[in-house]
Amino acid sequence: MRDGFGMSALTTTRRGVPPQHWVDDAWLALRTEVVLEPTRPIVDPHHHLWQRPHSTYLLPQLLEDLGAGHDVRGTVFVECTSMYRAEGDPRFAPLGEVEFANGVAAASASGYYGPVRACAGIVGTVDLLQGASAREVLEACRSHAPERFRGIRHRSAWDADHEVHAIPGKATPGLLRDERFRAGFAQLAPLGLSFDAWCFHPQLPELIELVDAFPDTRVIVNHVGGLAGVGPYRARRDEAFAQWKVAMQALARRPNVFVKLGGMGMRLSGFDFFDRDLPPTSEELAQAWRPAVETCIEAFGARRAMFESNFPVDKACCSYRVLWNAFKRLAASCSEDEKAQLFAGTAIRAYRLPEALGRPAA
Repeated sequence: MRDGFGMSALTTTRRGVPPQHWVDDAWLALRTEVVLEPTRPIVDPHHHLWQRPHSTYLLPQLLEDLGAGHDVRGTVFVECTSMYRAEGDPRFAPLGEVEFANGVAAASASGYYGPVRACAGIVGTVDLLQGASAREVLEACRSHAPERFRGIRHRSAWDADHEVHAIPGKATPGLLRDERFRAGFAQLAPLGLSFDAWCFHPQLPELIELVDAFPDTRVIVNHVGGLAGVGPYRARRDEAFAQWKVAMQALARRPNVFVKLGGMGMRLSGFDFFDRDLPPTSEELAQAWRPAVETCIEAFGARRAMFESNFPVDKACCSYRVLWNAFKRLAASCSEDEKAQLFAGTAIRAYRLPEALGRPAA
């Protein structure tokens, strides 16, 4: 059962409960760590910016996290239904989000806020259920941010269980097989645009079918493929992991597919860190996340896998400093070249960002 805040019977605090994903700053402050490998270049390929009644995460808040001690050189903004246009043709309403992110990027590129290049890449959204006419909106997004717009995310994450599918109205079952959606999806590759795929692990076979139908479209799988550990999957974690692993290994055999290593700080993953008296350490996070991360790196290789923050959503679980410390612990056994790819190189290639973002400081 869930209460009015969307909290399950197993939840003891509001931290991270969707759709609010509430962040408890006082709780996070109880955990401090020394930054590991502070000179390693990082490009964060997945974060959001928004102004909502329950949460403000705009450039000042982002810069505060980026300044937590890790050497973050640039970021990629990913759509989050923020700053849509209030007037005009509703098909073009999401264009407002692209314009907003591009404005943040321009402010960051001025150098006034330091060397980091926030929103160096932009992933917007377009309703692909418009079919072939989605091309008009895609072209408008590209024309309004020609140096930064790299693709879209049309969220397909859906599950029959309400604890898994905790953000209603954002997706429908069978979306990736819908003929209208596929007609819209077909417009991406000709425009040189990528697709960020956000779905839950039972939907991965549908994603594989989509990838096979469009082998020339770059697909970037979000949040390690949406491995769910809540709802009906809580009591069947081993079974869910095995199902997820087979699908991710199949996706990895498709050379046009990349994967983001992150998003495991959401309650969706089924860990109880949110409900503890103290926030988790980076060692605890690395231990919990290792099976999924190592499976992805082994399957995709370092040149098609990239660590992501998914902030401010994952900030409900840990601070930016602790998060990237956990990732560095997870990559400890990798070679220097593999680390360079996982922390910056893959994101730069996947989103066609300036190569300078991945170079060590002089």
